[in-house]
Amino acid sequence: MTQAPTPVDFWFDPMCPWAWIASRWIHEVAKHRPIEPRWHVMSLSVLNEDKDIPEQYRRMMDDGWGPVRVCIAVEQKYGSEVLGRLYTELGTRHHVEKADLGRATLEAALTALDLDPRLAAAADIDEYDEALRASHKDGIDRVGQEVGTPVISVEDVAFFGPVVTPMPRGEEAVKLWDGVLAVAGVDGFFELKRTRTRDPIFD
Repeated sequence: MTQAPTPVDFWFDPMCPWAWIASRWIHEVAKHRPIEPRWHVMSLSVLNEDKDIPEQYRRMMDDGWGPVRVCIAVEQKYGSEVLGRLYTELGTRHHVEKADLGRATLEAALTALDLDPRLAAAADIDEYDEALRASHKDGIDRVGQEVGTPVISVEDVAFFGPVVTPMPRGEEAVKLWDGVLAVAGVDGFFELKRTRTRDPIFD
């Protein structure tokens, strides 16, 4: 009997390079483990809106509202699976091809997927902010406020991360998956960390 895939809920902000790498890792894991990624939006702009952060980072957070609003608009119209495809399209353009996440990139990504390009207009309005905040809260409430993106939840275990570069592939990807689930599933386990010595590597 074929094993039913295990749902894996993944919260992302499309501008976060670490979430992008982790999302590609999840796709790699899905080639080797019976998992079903389900995509959700969280927002670094929401997470940091009331925090005292450097001005340069504040400008990034101000620019971050548009892409997540468009992602929510797409999720509401087309569903989680299409949201995941939009994330791949946006992430490839932004992280790999170095395009910004402005209106032109949003429209181009929507058009490439045969989605309604008029949804790019959601970037400049607050119509979707209530749903955005609800999606963000659903993810962040599982792990606490002092983290970022990505957030992953599987079988009642939720965690921030992993933060890894470059993306593990093949057996290494599966080994990381099994290890992350193992430590995250230990009652009372909260953190295992070391200083990052590499910038994100996109391949």
